[in-house]
Amino acid sequence: MQDIKDRLLDAALPHVPFDGWTEPAFRAAVSDAGITPAEARAACPRGAVDLALHFHRAGDAEMVRRLNEGDTANLRYRDRVAHAVRTRLEIAEENREAVRRGMTLFALPMHAADGLRAMWGTVDAIWNALGDTSDDVNWYTKRATLSSVYSATVLYWLGDESEDRRETWAFLDRRIDGIMQIEKAKARVRSSPVLSRLMAGPDMLLSRIRAPLRAAPNDLPGRWRNPAEDV
Repeated sequence: MQDIKDRLLDAALPHVPFDGWTEPAFRAAVSDAGITPAEARAACPRGAVDLALHFHRAGDAEMVRRLNEGDTANLRYRDRVAHAVRTRLEIAEENREAVRRGMTLFALPMHAADGLRAMWGTVDAIWNALGDTSDDVNWYTKRATLSSVYSATVLYWLGDESEDRRETWAFLDRRIDGIMQIEKAKARVRSSPVLSRLMAGPDMLLSRIRAPLRAAPNDLPGRWRNPAEDV
């Protein structure tokens, strides 16, 4: 299934800038890739929607590969986060119009949940690649915060015509600096004798929140692989 999806994606990308992530683009990809319609539907039951999600996840996988191979140990943590977001967008640069068409697709109400899951998967991949080990409420707040940064930066990037996208990277830095100010304010609250007492109750409730359990790898010997997990 993975090989079929990859072949379909390669064949679809030349059509997407003109037709979007649509049924005509999907049918054209099936024809160009030399794949039977039955095989294509088995790999992508929802056609172009599933292919658009595969395109997004392929970009995430490439980002993780580059981050794992790169050396960012000497960077500040906020710079490592910025580098990860920038890496993800640089991967998408070659297929910028496909990203734009994807934003249009996942803005539709019937596909909005798929778009949100895709974005959450991206920021989760970033935090995991950066070595995040949080298992409490911070697991959620880190990803929710980065989601807002990432989504705003993608929208800015899509409209940026500056040389080497330098305005996008400046925008990204400003967004992250704004988040860092919030983190500094939270640290001041925790260090304040009065405010820390006021927050004792909410903090106790928040301390009960735990990150979701990590799913077991689905390619281990002896484990049945559900084809729906690849969709």
